[in-house]
Amino acid sequence: MKRTQKLHLAVFGCGFWAQYQTAAWQELSDQIEIIALCDRDLSRARSLAGKLGIGHYYDSPEKLLQDHSPHIVDIITDVDSHPSLAKLAADHGAHVICQKPMAASLEKAVEMTRYLKGKKVKFYVHENFRWQAPIRLLKTYLQEGLIGRPFKANIKFCSSFPVFENQPFLAELDQFILTDVGTHILDVTRFLFGEAESLFCQTQRINPKIQGEDVANVFMRMQNAVDCYAEMSYATIWEHERFPETYIMIEGSKGSLYLGPKFTISITTDEGTRTEVVPIEPFSWAHVEYALIHSSIYACNANILSELTGNGVAETTGEDNLKTLQLVYDAYESAKRKKVIHY
Repeated sequence: MKRTQKLHLAVFGCGFWAQYQTAAWQELSDQIEIIALCDRDLSRARSLAGKLGIGHYYDSPEKLLQDHSPHIVDIITDVDSHPSLAKLAADHGAHVICQKPMAASLEKAVEMTRYLKGKKVKFYVHENFRWQAPIRLLKTYLQEGLIGRPFKANIKFCSSFPVFENQPFLAELDQFILTDVGTHILDVTRFLFGEAESLFCQTQRINPKIQGEDVANVFMRMQNAVDCYAEMSYATIWEHERFPETYIMIEGSKGSLYLGPKFTISITTDEGTRTEVVPIEPFSWAHVEYALIHSSIYACNANILSELTGNGVAETTGEDNLKTLQLVYDAYESAKRKKVIHY
């Protein structure tokens, strides 16, 4: 049944990403209203509420839920707090949207998903990379069969962008690039090619000032016989830094698709090559260096909201995202054991 009244949304967490994700929700104000913000640092919640014109702010999630009974809670906090906050929201009858990674281990993610299902609330993960306009178009071209049957792919997210400057906590993570970027890149792999049949991973730490790995290379044979090589690095020095662009090369029986710099897609067949630049929807609130990501935040929000309002089907459900997390944590296990993981 389609919903006619606005849904009420509360946001837990008011850090770097929350300011953009919250602004993206406000672009959908004809269907949803942000009624309150919460952060353990009350001054941060107050500041963001003032910036975005939101009337209520808290440092207690329990008090917020008691006072406002939101229909939805969007959790944009550190990963260790995701399960407890999600369960708290579900206990109050709120649907849950959670930032990636869902939890700090696959076991915690599975238990969290089961708990929310038992509470009969909807559960989504804000997985936005698959909602980037160039990647959506690449999927369309694959489905149209422009290059025949795909048999090999390379997905590359490599950069020297100083991500630790605006998110310093990342430098302290024991597990870094696979949980931070791998959740995105391995989800894009699933979005484009389906599920994996096997996986092998190797990792390195190049930056001596961080705790976790900043380079990861994952080789997968997909169930549809596509060999997919996913490269991730925050230690790569390019001639031209293109953060946060993902480059994707797909080879097929009748040609190739290449998503390269500046959102350019090249389609090559026996008839030659044609290229097109994919436009990125601009938002006044978007950070100039994250404009691509911020436009996909809006698209992901809109997709989730379409299901909550009875107008569509959401792609990034909690249960679907468990399949991505399985790849992430299996990649760590593969790197640790130097073994191929079979499914």
